[in-house]
Amino acid sequence: MTGSVARARRIETGEIPESESIRLAQQGDAAAFERLYQLHCRRVYSLCLRMVGNTAEAEDLTQEAFLQLFRKISTFRGESAFSTWLHRLAVNVVLMKLRKKSGKETSLEQVTEPDEESGGPRRDFGAADLKLSGSLDRVNLERAVGQLPPGYRAVFVLHDVEGYEHNEIAEIMGCSIGNSKSQLHKARMRLRELLHEEIRERARAERRAAGSASNSED
Repeated sequence: MTGSVARARRIETGEIPESESIRLAQQGDAAAFERLYQLHCRRVYSLCLRMVGNTAEAEDLTQEAFLQLFRKISTFRGESAFSTWLHRLAVNVVLMKLRKKSGKETSLEQVTEPDEESGGPRRDFGAADLKLSGSLDRVNLERAVGQLPPGYRAVFVLHDVEGYEHNEIAEIMGCSIGNSKSQLHKARMRLRELLHEEIRERARAERRAAGSASNSED
């Protein structure tokens, strides 16, 4: 067995650590890149799906994210975790897609607003100040998330769904930690408004249905 074949076998079976797979992929090793894809594709797909809410689009965006990885992996310098760096690529791909959909400019710089607290944050906006569970069913919650502006949606998904800490989100989004906390707070408040409106609309529909049933009985 030649050295290259033996190395490919070790990559496929996971005997080579991720750091070595990254180094080999940067040198153009196809087996190493495939190993990185297998390690990270599910998490990237989950991130894309949560942000666009459509399985077909999420699959396309996942493929596009790994195409970007193939093109740019040589620029990875190890200054942050590889997964964080990869997810920044994926978020950028998704935001570009959302920009094309909306017809508006949306970039990593534009999706996060400047901090509004001139004297420093007075509270931890990252605290769980909004209890969404149980408000409505999952379908309605996902619909509400889909109505958030791209920046709010990205931070909400990264923190409340994917479980990232604010320092990690700051790296992925290219913003400050305080900005990440502020965006999450605003996203949660906007979700609260959307969910409450959904509840009110449902109550109005039930009253109309009850009124129609009453009239039909008369």
